[in-house]
Amino acid sequence: MDYETIDVTVADGYARVMLNRPDSLNSFNGTMHVELAAALADIESRDSVRALLLTGAGRAFCAGQDLSDESVKSDASAADLAPTVELYNSHVRRLHALPIPVVCAVNGVAAGAGANLALACDFVLAARRAKFIQAFCKIGLIPDSGGTWMLPRLVGHARATALAMLGTPVRAEEACAWGMIHQVVEDGELEGTASGLCHHLAQQPTRGLAAIKRILQASWNNDLDTQLDLERDTQDDLGRSDDYREGVSAFFEKRAPTFRGR
Repeated sequence: MDYETIDVTVADGYARVMLNRPDSLNSFNGTMHVELAAALADIESRDSVRALLLTGAGRAFCAGQDLSDESVKSDASAADLAPTVELYNSHVRRLHALPIPVVCAVNGVAAGAGANLALACDFVLAARRAKFIQAFCKIGLIPDSGGTWMLPRLVGHARATALAMLGTPVRAEEACAWGMIHQVVEDGELEGTASGLCHHLAQQPTRGLAAIKRILQASWNNDLDTQLDLERDTQDDLGRSDDYREGVSAFFEKRAPTFRGR
């Protein structure tokens, strides 16, 4: 499929999706919403894709919604924002549910829904120049795209409140110190570091990684007994996988395992 607003490549066992509207700081218009949804659905359908890298072109990762797009312009009464918010919700749900690790390389500004789209990924690496901004309060809105769910869990209630109500930019180093993101990388090394991580993840036991992702998400809503039962059942299922057998064989044979993601 040919894309107008994103670039998609698949190599070395992982897919790379680049938001590609650099003149608009990779802000979303209607076309980008449609194309990202199509790309994520295609990636999910491919057994050969065992990790995903999401990044942006130019000097920004994503500035959120393009406020000049017809879909969010207000008339004399009000703007109907629910359909656009639901588009972001579908992206966040898809990223959370993808049965592969998702790495986000934040190469510059991540603002509004763009910040929360990054935080929906499993690993967030940020260039030192990057910053995260919950810009919604500046136009009378709330953090959406999962922002009100993710921020308190990542940085605590007090910091989440300040970020949401003040819209203060958070630089990459501070975001890492707060536990908001995984790693800060020198500006010129971000692409290589993120690609190296995806290459590594694509060679790991994919079903096991997907299960880790799923069970950690479930833990937020489970009590201890429920989580212990879920761990038991998940472990029992993974113990029947080809990758488990390969991992154990490699351990006893003192060699590196060759995982197939099955």
